[in-house]
Amino acid sequence: MAITQQDVLKALSYVEEPDLGKDLVTLNMIEDIQINGKLVSFTVILTTPACPLKDLIRNACVNAIILMVDKEAQVTVNMTSRVTSARGNNEALLGGIKNIIAIASGKGGVGKSTVTSNLAIALAESGAKVGLIDADISGPSIPVMFGVEDERPHVFRTPDGKNLIQPIEKFGIKIMSIGFLAPAESAVVWRGPMASSALKQFITETDWGELDYLLIDLPPGTSDIHLTLVQTVPVTGAIIVTTPQKVALADAQKGLQMFRQPQINVPVLGIIENMAYFTPAELPENKYYIFGQGGAAQLAERWDVPVLGHIPLVQSIRESGDQGTPEIMNTQSAAAAVFNEVAQAVAQKISVRNAGLEKTKIVSITR
Repeated sequence: MAITQQDVLKALSYVEEPDLGKDLVTLNMIEDIQINGKLVSFTVILTTPACPLKDLIRNACVNAIILMVDKEAQVTVNMTSRVTSARGNNEALLGGIKNIIAIASGKGGVGKSTVTSNLAIALAESGAKVGLIDADISGPSIPVMFGVEDERPHVFRTPDGKNLIQPIEKFGIKIMSIGFLAPAESAVVWRGPMASSALKQFITETDWGELDYLLIDLPPGTSDIHLTLVQTVPVTGAIIVTTPQKVALADAQKGLQMFRQPQINVPVLGIIENMAYFTPAELPENKYYIFGQGGAAQLAERWDVPVLGHIPLVQSIRESGDQGTPEIMNTQSAAAAVFNEVAQAVAQKISVRNAGLEKTKIVSITR
């Protein structure tokens, strides 16, 4: 009996997307079904190129066809991706950007910029289009970590007469930072409105083009910069970076609570624990919990958010950041593998958030 397209779709309707909790057919994730005798091929449209479950989904599809359609079928599953968005279709501002992700910390020195840099490159290497704004006005470190501290962005005029900034590109990431506009040795001393104005300019007057993810590396604490962000663009979600010790967790909790406030209401995607344990290069299997253990897990449990990953404290992460080639570029590094796992977890949470929660709105705060 000949295999039909209806047979294939019926079988695949029993294959569930593990994160979204619905079958692939209902989610419109199946396209381009081709049948030639016993040869069956189709494409599965994943919600992110960084999907950690793609092999699981592929195997489930093959098994469904063989078990429910024809045990002699030769199945080819092509995997591609189409990143989902939490934004409305009619938004003119940054209309080409699908997801805007705020990366925050309660206190400085927890390695937020290091985490952001490696996360951005990991997402880009998975196939996503990624941009990065260094919004830490007083202490921009992204240019150093990408080895572009001497670069200067150009301004060009569009056909309709508008001036736009051309972001710096490195490692496949489009980057904007106040560090490009001021000498590295100079202190940027700005009042809140000036810093907010600079962030707005980075967001609205930069030629970002089409992006799957725009990461915003926020300054420590809760300030005008944070409010400016949520009042300027709809933020898909926030990620909190912390270290394990009590003083860092206390401040991280404040950062988390800020996004949870009813008038802001930005979903917190999860917590990343940096410097979670020390691993010496000569003893790669050993873990020493210098700053304590389990802090992020306790914070996550209290506020019902996931821990997206635990980044080790290793010398090579610091060295690679200082050299302008983030650790994720070292494919032989155990820490790079951890960053890749964190990137997959972040992409996964964004997909789940976009499928389960309503579209993000720009925050309206009156004082």
